[in-house]
Amino acid sequence: MQFGVTMFPADYAIPVPELAREVEARGFDSLWLPEHTHIPTNRATPFPGGGELPEEYKHTLDPFVALAAASAVTSTLKLGTGILLLIQRDPIVTAREVASLDLLSNGRVELGIGAGWNREEIANHGVEYPKRWRVMRERVLAMKALWTSDEAEYHGEFVDFDPVWQWPKPVQSPHPPIVIGGDGPKATEALLEYGDAWIPRANRGDAPLERRIADMNRLLAEHGRGAVPISIFGAPTDPDILVQYRRLGVTRSVFRLPPADADTVLPILDQYTELVKQLA
Repeated sequence: MQFGVTMFPADYAIPVPELAREVEARGFDSLWLPEHTHIPTNRATPFPGGGELPEEYKHTLDPFVALAAASAVTSTLKLGTGILLLIQRDPIVTAREVASLDLLSNGRVELGIGAGWNREEIANHGVEYPKRWRVMRERVLAMKALWTSDEAEYHGEFVDFDPVWQWPKPVQSPHPPIVIGGDGPKATEALLEYGDAWIPRANRGDAPLERRIADMNRLLAEHGRGAVPISIFGAPTDPDILVQYRRLGVTRSVFRLPPADADTVLPILDQYTELVKQLA
């Protein structure tokens, strides 16, 4: 099992290039950055975590700019979006951003995506909330066409373009892995149709992780596919639970770092490093 870290790349937190260097130096395999393009001030959607929306949601750097900076100061660290709100992004522009980052990093991109939860934020991008999973599907399929065809075209309900040329192509073949976030019915459909890897929730009251992984593996087999890589975000620091994750087939545990300055973040990163050494 590999280990990574995730942190909101807030404008007041440790700079992403510094964080990336420290994460790679300690032997972690990946750095994952989430995003929110903006937060509407008049927001009726409750925060899924309960309580007030954390301040970092309003201060998030663009993940592609931040990961490009991380790429320039590292050589082996995988660069993940965790997660990218693809429904809020133009697929032609995003396809070029992903391919450019994959080229500049020599094939280190992992594209974690999700359909989002903040209705007001989503609406400001012109997407109807009930249709967001359909929108995400078409944007992924259109991006795959752009990555894999010299003359790409896509014709759908939400994405529609005649044949185009677009380079660069990704270094990874056929493209960077598409990592689906979530484990509800729509996320399951997405993973089965066009996902390459999976980020399920660690805890879900109605179903233990072991059962959800078994169910997903069964569905994948029914679709003629093998098991996919599984990452758990917000991994606990309990060694027994991490050992259980490994037994269940989890391929990566991702620890959360607070969006804070280096004096706060690096000691926590050192604690995670010691934990990983114990599990080696």
